[in-house]
Amino acid sequence: MTHVAQSPLLSAALDSAARGWHVFPLRPGGKPPALHGEKSCTGAGPCAAGHVKWEQRATTDPARIRAAWSRAPFNIGIATGPSGLVVIDLDTPDHKGNSDAPDGAATFAALCERAGHAVPATYRVRTASGGTHLYFTAPPGLRLGNTAGTVADSVDTRAWGGYVVAAGSTTHTGRYEALCAPVAAPLPSWLHTALVPAPARPATPLALPVVDGSRAALAALEAECAVVAATPEGLRNATLNRCAFKVGRFVAWGDLPRHVAEEAFQGTGEAAGLTAAECRTTIRSALDSSIRKARPREAA
Repeated sequence: MTHVAQSPLLSAALDSAARGWHVFPLRPGGKPPALHGEKSCTGAGPCAAGHVKWEQRATTDPARIRAAWSRAPFNIGIATGPSGLVVIDLDTPDHKGNSDAPDGAATFAALCERAGHAVPATYRVRTASGGTHLYFTAPPGLRLGNTAGTVADSVDTRAWGGYVVAAGSTTHTGRYEALCAPVAAPLPSWLHTALVPAPARPATPLALPVVDGSRAALAALEAECAVVAATPEGLRNATLNRCAFKVGRFVAWGDLPRHVAEEAFQGTGEAAGLTAAECRTTIRSALDSSIRKARPREAA
């Protein structure tokens, strides 16, 4: 009987599953899931009783994994929630597309130092773009979600509702490589505290200063804050970015002090359900970009 060599991607998928991590196929050479979406679902096979998303289809079953990876050289996704993982994603400035963006590893190290702790030793993966994924086991009985900038600038997390690309996968920018032994440490309690969402602020009428800015600038600020407040979940961060960008021209023209715009958008964004860190990062980026690109008043 001829022995057929096991592909490196299949081996990597089985290795992740052997650690108890639930895997699913990503597009060959890419990061999006290779499974069909809800709009294209035919209602057959695993979806006979309704569409089953990638998080629910992720598995540790070697037979299912072998069957899936026999069809194509899929990259490997790890569904962090079902795997009992919290993965901290440390981005590089290049990954953000902005050389002025903070370096995730540096900001995370600074955060650890301020908290009086060393950077935790745990299983980690170097991403194709040069960033780092730190793997931790989630606290028992706690269902954490994904975050973006909540812990620190350029520091995101993946838990329920999220996934990471596993070691062994390859994209056009490079390979995902494990940097140490495959043991994920428990999530440190101080990091757990930083990831628990703060209670939402009660919605209150937006109070703007009556003299700190021109009438047109304050009217624009109030209108854009109202747009953010009325935005449904899932679109709020993008809307906050767009609305703050619109108001930035008034800051560039000297009609509105920057701190007034920042405080108004910060309060509105948090009341709408965004985290304080998300709001700060988005508002700062949007205003910086708007001020940099603002045309002269007479040309606007």
